[in-house]
Amino acid sequence: MASSKKNNNTKKSNNKSINKNNNKQKNEIKVKEETKKEENKLIKEEEVNKENIKEDVILEEKQEEFAKILDDDEKYEFEFKDNFLINFTSLFIVLFLIEIIFKLISGFSILSYATLRIILSDIIISLIISFLSTLTKRRWLKNTILIIFIFLYSIYSWLQLGFINFLGVYISFHTSSQFGAVTDYIYDFLASIKLSYYLIFIPFILYIVYLIIIRKKIYEKIKINLKSLFILFTVIICSSLYYVTLRIPFMQEALQVKSNRELFKNPDVPTIAVNQFGPVVFGVLDFKTFIFPIDDSSEVFKAENVVTKPVSREVSDALEEIASLETNKKYMSLNNYFASRGVTDYNDYTGLFEGKNVIVVLMESVNNAIINEKYFPNYYNIYTNGWSFANNYSPRNSCATGNNEFSAMTSLYSIYNTCTSNVYKNNTYFEAIFNLFNNKGYTTTSMHDFIEWYYYRKTIHPNMGSQKYYNASSLGIETAGYYGEWPSDEDLFSKGLDIILNNESDKPFMTWFTTVTSHQPYSVSSTYGDLYKDYFMDEGYTEYNSRYLSKLKVLDNALGIMIDKLKAAGKLDDTVIVLLADHYPYGLSKNNVSQLLDLPVNELNDYEIERTPFVIYNPSMTPKVYTQYNSYINLVPTLANLMNLEYDPRLYMGTDLFSDDYVSRVVFADGSWKNEDAYYNASSSKITYYTDKEYTTDEIIAINNEIKLKMDMSTNAIKNDYFTYLDKKINEYNLEHQEVNDDENLTDQEE
Repeated sequence: MASSKKNNNTKKSNNKSINKNNNKQKNEIKVKEETKKEENKLIKEEEVNKENIKEDVILEEKQEEFAKILDDDEKYEFEFKDNFLINFTSLFIVLFLIEIIFKLISGFSILSYATLRIILSDIIISLIISFLSTLTKRRWLKNTILIIFIFLYSIYSWLQLGFINFLGVYISFHTSSQFGAVTDYIYDFLASIKLSYYLIFIPFILYIVYLIIIRKKIYEKIKINLKSLFILFTVIICSSLYYVTLRIPFMQEALQVKSNRELFKNPDVPTIAVNQFGPVVFGVLDFKTFIFPIDDSSEVFKAENVVTKPVSREVSDALEEIASLETNKKYMSLNNYFASRGVTDYNDYTGLFEGKNVIVVLMESVNNAIINEKYFPNYYNIYTNGWSFANNYSPRNSCATGNNEFSAMTSLYSIYNTCTSNVYKNNTYFEAIFNLFNNKGYTTTSMHDFIEWYYYRKTIHPNMGSQKYYNASSLGIETAGYYGEWPSDEDLFSKGLDIILNNESDKPFMTWFTTVTSHQPYSVSSTYGDLYKDYFMDEGYTEYNSRYLSKLKVLDNALGIMIDKLKAAGKLDDTVIVLLADHYPYGLSKNNVSQLLDLPVNELNDYEIERTPFVIYNPSMTPKVYTQYNSYINLVPTLANLMNLEYDPRLYMGTDLFSDDYVSRVVFADGSWKNEDAYYNASSSKITYYTDKEYTTDEIIAINNEIKLKMDMSTNAIKNDYFTYLDKKINEYNLEHQEVNDDENLTDQEE
């Protein structure tokens, strides 16, 4: 028992010892934990203190920074931590280099106020794009945004160079309806690109190299703070300065056809707008007016000090009365303008061919290469035995064939940056060529050996008065299902003349042919491009020229068919034939055209490349060469006078070529003009003289204002379908006055 009790005591003693040790260990652990907590607390307090100190320092820096901004006496260097200024500066340099290269290639002056304006626009663009790119801290995304933007800037400028070279116009959203058709020209377009145009990509390549060199640079995401407000402030300042450049007098070209302020509002003269604003800003403005069309008819035209000389040609008084009663501003302006214009009088050529048949042939892509007795005897015979016009031109603009055909039929200037004939296809024109002949009792027709792919002639021609329009399908002419394989003009004239001459009507006929065989491409094989190619290759012409001349040979054969059929039907002596071109073969380079015409390349400048043949022919006439400067705009009033048709000369922008009032001058699509003495370049506002005669500044401005007014009024008339309105008003006027006359006659009879 004693032993057992002793053991129990020993166990209790041991347990106490163990518990004591455990408690000691727990106390030690607790102390350590508390010590650690104290240490952590001290560390946190130290971090907070450091953060507070850091914030205080940042606040002090911001205060100092803001103080520096406010301190005019202290130079302040602005630098973002994310290298925004470096990004902005590099982007601006690249964009400005692209613009300078574009100007150099285009032949635009660099030392001009236009360059200063472009600098400001590039600053604004660079600030905005750089800011947007820095909204991300991902370096690859930032660089990708900048690279894509610069590439698009470059490619758009490159395309503008290519289009003005190939088509004679700059790209415009207003001609987007033709995009599907234009894609057919891609191969020829690319083939026409000059090597110098690729220089536009040098700044883009340099920028890529620059990014590779600084590839290790670390970027941070920009924060919306005082610095971003500074960007906004800079954009506002630059935009204000840009606006000043549009208005301040000494920064304007005195001879410019359209002011910079007007162009900024509506860049409808692309050659001037691109020179003054650069290709990309022009594109932005063009897109703006495409989405939000501009109404240019807000100001009412008022004629001042109009002096009308007495003439024997009778025109209706309807215009004056309609103008005096109209309250609609857009029609008031047009009525006032047309009513105020002068009336060309009768002359020695009036009615010279009255009652004769008329055939007008608008020849596709023809220049003076066709005036060659060896290669094209049929055309040469007509040209040399008719009345030829040595200084005729076919100015190109958007949708060259469609717009020029429209102008030749209506004597209105088409809208430069718009595919006028298509966009306004539903307009009607009572004063157009077909309607004038309809009023004289003619049978009118129009024919074209292609389908409705490019232009809606099935609608356009009848709206101008063509009693019957025949296309390839209605003529039974087969067309290929792909671009470049055009039908034969021989079929057009063979089948077309059969329709005309087999008509049993006693009425004289007036027919309009638009040919197609000589259309580009000349760079690829085609049935008619290869038909006589080897012959012309043996004559020493290039392959492209040989294909073109081969197609031209088919056209000449077609003219021979026309003459033969008219002779066989006994109609040739009673028919007046008019041959003119829609435009020169712009599918050929200047070097190729130079070979065709046997002229140095530099002699094709100043729109000389757009010189085309024009002839009026009848076997009874005495051959004569006229030297007045001319274009298709004068066709309708000239024919109307020769055929003694009833027409009001005030409704046409062209003039009878044989009138005493005719001014020898050809006007190009952008407002440039040329005559015997000088060439005025609208895009550069410069004039080049050919003789000792010089114009005063006031004289040049007067000519430019006259041209601008005609083009503006043509545009407004087309956009507002003015001639449909005027036709209705004139009919109402005639009906009202007829009733008055009938009442007066009845009263006289009763008395």
